[in-house]
Amino acid sequence: MAGGWTRDGAVLDQIEDTVTDGVLAARARLPAGEGTDHCVECGDEIPEARRRALPGARTCVQCQSGRDRQVVHTAINRRGSKDSQLR
Repeated sequence: MAGGWTRDGAVLDQIEDTVTDGVLAARARLPAGEGTDHCVECGDEIPEARRRALPGARTCVQCQSGRDRQVVHTAINRRGSKDSQLR
C-alpha cells in the first residue's frame, strides 16, 4: 500500500526500524562485565539463581525494578509531518 509520497513497503520499513531500535535499546541496558554477590545499591545478597540467569547482575531484583521504572523512553518520529516533507 503506497501512502502519498512514499514508496511501497515504506511503512513496513518504518515498523522494522522501530522494532530494531527497541531491541538495541534493551540490549544496551543489559548488564555487562563481572557481576557481584551483593547489590551495589542496598547491599543485600543477590540470589544465586539471579546471578546465573543474568551474568553481570550488580543489583537485586527490588533495586533493579526501581531502576527500570526510571527508564526514559525516547522515540524518533519516523513519519514526520507533511509540512516537513515539503521543505
